[in-house]
Amino acid sequence: MVRAGLTTDRVTIAGAELADDVGLEQVTMSQVARRLGVKDASLYTHVRSLEDLRGRIALLAADEKTIRIAEATAGRAGKDALIAFANAWREYAHKYPGRYMATQTPIQIDPALSANAAGPRRAVELTYGVLRGYKLAEPDLTDAVRLLRSTFHGFVALEAAGGFAHERSPQQSWTRALDALHILLERWPPSREGDSS
Repeated sequence: MVRAGLTTDRVTIAGAELADDVGLEQVTMSQVARRLGVKDASLYTHVRSLEDLRGRIALLAADEKTIRIAEATAGRAGKDALIAFANAWREYAHKYPGRYMATQTPIQIDPALSANAAGPRRAVELTYGVLRGYKLAEPDLTDAVRLLRSTFHGFVALEAAGGFAHERSPQQSWTRALDALHILLERWPPSREGDSS
């Protein structure tokens, strides 16, 4: 018998909280069931599998992160928007490490869920919106999106792993990295058509 009040959303949130506590890769259906005080079998009325649960966590996280970024960047442009975007990204990764990793991990997500998920689509729109403030067009726009994602994710992943042991604070390096990104985006090198190297 399914426990009264148990829903797909509650299962997803419990999985997300567990991911933040122990790491996304350590989440199991048994641990989620224990957290909710139910038997493992009760969960399968609401999620099909562990992969389905991880996909739902990823979509929840994408929504949450996108809302924070949208609020941070509203009414901003250029360097102000870039810094607000980056700081919201990093703050979310710090506060919700397991959920954040779900947004950066290849997960097979139910196509029906993906089709109705606003978070991932909105994240792309926000990123491109910030970069359009630098007057970039394709293919430079896509290259710049990849650069930002690589920089932000690389920094927060190394930070989370304790990879910045130098006496200079990570915050100082983060600030300088954003200054450098702004300068690069303002002086983006022209594309070389036909260059596949």
